[in-house]
Amino acid sequence: MEYRLAVEIGGTKQQIAVGSEEGDIIDKRSVKLEMKRGSADILDWLTSNVSTMLESAECSINKICVGFGGPFDTVNGRAICSIQVPGWDDFSITQWFCDTFHKETLVLNDTAAGGMAELYKGAGAGSPCFFYTNIGTGIGGSLFIHKKFFNGTGRGAFYLGNTWVPDWTADRTGGNTGTHSSAGKSIRLEKICSGKSIEERLNRFDYAASSPYLKSLGRPLTCFDLENGVNAGDSFCIRELDAIADSFALGLANVLACSGADTIAIGGGVAKMGDILFDRIRAAMRKYEFIANAGTYKIVPSIFMDDAVLVGALLSVKYLQYI
Repeated sequence: MEYRLAVEIGGTKQQIAVGSEEGDIIDKRSVKLEMKRGSADILDWLTSNVSTMLESAECSINKICVGFGGPFDTVNGRAICSIQVPGWDDFSITQWFCDTFHKETLVLNDTAAGGMAELYKGAGAGSPCFFYTNIGTGIGGSLFIHKKFFNGTGRGAFYLGNTWVPDWTADRTGGNTGTHSSAGKSIRLEKICSGKSIEERLNRFDYAASSPYLKSLGRPLTCFDLENGVNAGDSFCIRELDAIADSFALGLANVLACSGADTIAIGGGVAKMGDILFDRIRAAMRKYEFIANAGTYKIVPSIFMDDAVLVGALLSVKYLQYI
């Protein structure tokens, strides 16, 4: 059995793990950095903690695999950019790891890594056409056809968060309870459904003014306050989550029409809401699905959730193939 070091470079969360080539994690470190200097703070943390993990590992590690949170050029080993964190533009991540730690390094997009975990050991096991996405700080996407990752021209593909959907949020400023009257306005899915965008919106002045539950909290609001508000029967929270699920399902329906995926797995922090989110997404999908897709697919939660990128990174050195 060979062992690897897996790294997740995220928009909020940074993780390192030692594990086997079959995806079993032995040791792990996680942190949420304040990142006043953007990518420089992440690189400083990695320099210190990857070195420590390599030195303290009780097994021989000769390869590193990195899941990077942003569009990545696999041909040249360079980050194109990060949508969430400044400083990654045209940065040679692969070369930086090789030069800093003197280990062979494989880098891929973090959602592609998460998809590898679910495809080989999780919710997508046995799927001939599998789509994985996450609702976290951002929203990604990865498509696998007969276990091969569809990488477009070498810079990724199926970036679900960057597809366009109607923008209903302006109608709710000031406590307005409208839903979809902003006809003609559109927005990137990530800017309306990601965890970061949801929390920014909830904390915008007067946006949640019509919510007795959220107003009663008297502090910065999180996605899980929205979840708790739904469970408490707060009408604003229910409408908000309905609209989020509807927009996300619209994006998924477009992916489904183009790919014919039989399994769609969803991870990320917001997906931890569970059934109150997934039931809404599934119901909305039935409105938007193309007739040829009806009854041919399932939508399921990630098995690995927080560990998906790390597990997939461990597996990728041995199993990753491109199409």
